[in-house]
Amino acid sequence: MSKEDIVLTEDEVPSIARLPTVSGEFEIRVFREEHSGLDHVALTLGSMEGPDPVLVRMHSECLTGDAFSSLRCDCGQQLNSALQAIQEHGWGVLLYLRQEGRGIGLHAKIQAYHLQDKGADTLDANLMLGLPADARDYRIAARMLESLGISRVSLLTNNPDKVEQLINNDIDVVERRPLVVGIDVNNRSYLATKAERMGHHINDEELNGD
Repeated sequence: MSKEDIVLTEDEVPSIARLPTVSGEFEIRVFREEHSGLDHVALTLGSMEGPDPVLVRMHSECLTGDAFSSLRCDCGQQLNSALQAIQEHGWGVLLYLRQEGRGIGLHAKIQAYHLQDKGADTLDANLMLGLPADARDYRIAARMLESLGISRVSLLTNNPDKVEQLINNDIDVVERRPLVVGIDVNNRSYLATKAERMGHHINDEELNGD
């Protein structure tokens, strides 16, 4: 399937508004995914037009990290760092995607945490629940970028799957920019699993704070 299989609902009144934040003044746009009924968000800063690729961060929803500042993951730190990077760059977009727990949902994510507390790593915990290691589908992100008039991006990510999925959905990923932040004793093994077993671009020096 391609991004054309993802339909965005159009509202009579546009879901667009000014959103001042501690990282600068963004514009918020809400995109409703028709088949799931989920609302995804684009925070944009500046114009999306120009010869240079647009700085883009695709951020999957993480209630524990984003809202509760959990240190089990690096999600909250990545969210804040990405917004700051876009502000410093002067223009760009953050896509906030409703794909909690790498797409398995909050309930299953906390079940996976329970298994991790008993010794499973972040990948095996999902598999023990009969779920995929990563269930995220970035076709919705491609459709959102398309709606914003964006076809060339500089992608803030450590995850090669994000790059591959965007390319497969006709988005030109001109470059990948690393986003390695927030590593500490609470999430080091979690991030090591992502690097060693899921191919994320995080090296040993970064993991060990060298």
